[in-house]
Amino acid sequence: MVTTRTLSAQRVVLRNISWQTFETMLADMGEDRASRLTYDRGTLEIITPLLPHEYWNRLIERLIFVLGEELNLEILPAGSTTFKREDLRRVAEPDSSYYIQNEARVRNKSEIDLNSDPPPDLVVEIDLTSSSLDKFQIYASLGVPELWRYDEGVLRIYQLQQGQYVECSDSPTFAQLPLNEITRFLEESQRIGVMGMTRNFRNWVREQLATNRN
Repeated sequence: MVTTRTLSAQRVVLRNISWQTFETMLADMGEDRASRLTYDRGTLEIITPLLPHEYWNRLIERLIFVLGEELNLEILPAGSTTFKREDLRRVAEPDSSYYIQNEARVRNKSEIDLNSDPPPDLVVEIDLTSSSLDKFQIYASLGVPELWRYDEGVLRIYQLQQGQYVECSDSPTFAQLPLNEITRFLEESQRIGVMGMTRNFRNWVREQLATNRN
């Protein structure tokens, strides 16, 4: 067992954990927990987020919902739902996840089964590079089409192309808006507060959409 501490999360890594043992641990831990689990073919990582981690996570979620409102998109927030594939022996509980294109397919579901249900359309991870596991590969194997990573003050956007994530500056989910600009607004929240930043971001989105229409 290896335990590490970062500024944003506490981590515990357990190795040589069988799928059956993982399933038992998952059931014993229950859903009412702060920790998030990632499992990759025998290696289990348990993360307990700290305040900075959750601050940026919730801030990005606010901006995603602003985008949904301004673009008239339905968004189902799936949070840190446990997404698992026993056949792949891989499991992920994202920092945040969202159904957008496939929102209608899961709207009234109380449980997601990736053998029959689609993966989330968008996953957000905070400080992804701090993980001991290759979460890029895990999410790619689960078929998540879009991944946002916030790390060291920078938000990066990745699209799944031919089984690999490719970094890009815009998002097909959100009308090709230059979402690399989100980093600027996240930084702005430290100067003027969350609500002021949110208003400025909404105005920016409206300006971008007006420009695109013209």
